[in-house]
Amino acid sequence: MRPESTAAAIATRRRQAEDKLAQVATAIEQLRRERGTLTVKAIARRAGVSSTFLYENTAARAMAQNAVTASRSRHDQAGQAEHDRIEATWRERALNAEAELTRTQNEVGVLRQRIGELMGHIRDFDQMVPGESVQALVTENTTLKHRVEQLTREHRTLQERLDGARSNLRFADKRVAALEAELLEHQRT
Repeated sequence: MRPESTAAAIATRRRQAEDKLAQVATAIEQLRRERGTLTVKAIARRAGVSSTFLYENTAARAMAQNAVTASRSRHDQAGQAEHDRIEATWRERALNAEAELTRTQNEVGVLRQRIGELMGHIRDFDQMVPGESVQALVTENTTLKHRVEQLTREHRTLQERLDGARSNLRFADKRVAALEAELLEHQRT
């Protein structure tokens, strides 16, 4: 081969390589704007070049690797932010339910103590007061028993809500973990 034709062939190959590099840069920008998946295959397909070119050409390989790494970082941050948002709402609900349950348990304890005191008073009055006072005390005692039953039902309802919130939180945690695994698997491909 003649030196002129060799030089011309080399110049043509350089121009082609530069054109392909420009196509790769354009493809990366388009995929970023469209929020498409940035992988070596996707970049090669969009740029209309072979994956081999992206791996063999140093500049093309660097551009593709930087784009893929930056994309993964953005996806990881977005996934973590969504996970944190979901977890915060469930955690808040569980804490609210636990606080309400504690308050109800304290109130039930106070009412039980009060009932015990009143039962003692009834016994005392029963020994020293005529029938009408005893009837008033029995009526108040019945009212207090109904109140205790009502508070017990509320306590049970709040306990069920707390159990439900905890169950939902576990489900959300499992779902988030599954989505993160899918996201990682999707990023690997």
